[in-house]
Amino acid sequence: MTTQTGRPQGDVAPMQTAPDPIDPNLTIGHVHLRTADIDRVLDFYVGVLGFNVIFEARDVPGWGTTGDILFVSAGGYHHHLGFNTWKSKDGPPQPDGVTGLHHVALRYSSRAHLADALRRLQRADWPVRAFIDHGTHEAIYLDDPDGNDLELYWDRPAGEWPRGEHGPFGGERDFDVEGLLAEPPV
Repeated sequence: MTTQTGRPQGDVAPMQTAPDPIDPNLTIGHVHLRTADIDRVLDFYVGVLGFNVIFEARDVPGWGTTGDILFVSAGGYHHHLGFNTWKSKDGPPQPDGVTGLHHVALRYSSRAHLADALRRLQRADWPVRAFIDHGTHEAIYLDDPDGNDLELYWDRPAGEWPRGEHGPFGGERDFDVEGLLAEPPV
């Protein structure tokens, strides 16, 4: 079976540079998610992961209705994550089999900070779905209170990335959870 580009399914294409490339210093500023319950995400993102509340309001007009809104941040940024209940209050998680956001990735500045995140999850008895060492980065996968997929990770320095035929993405390696937990506290 082949894809629409004519490559065999499962074949990895090498990186392609756009004819008119975007600003190479672009970063993703924030992600805004719908939630069923502001208090539930507040407890998780602030109480477990340790984000700071930048802004919180209840019964705010938006998108033709009223709802609650919460902005959280790490390090004083205006907000890394935004949440609202305008179209989702008390709603169910998005089911599998529909299009939409796959996951939100939160990049930690060091392996020690990722270890701190794992310790926080363990203290809260929060379930982790998977630990994956992608070679370029180590990642912890879990669901937030609304069933949104989260990836908590840290990037290895580029000089330590594995190299393969199609660049640094060469599969998965064993994740050393005990080694991560042996990182000194931050």
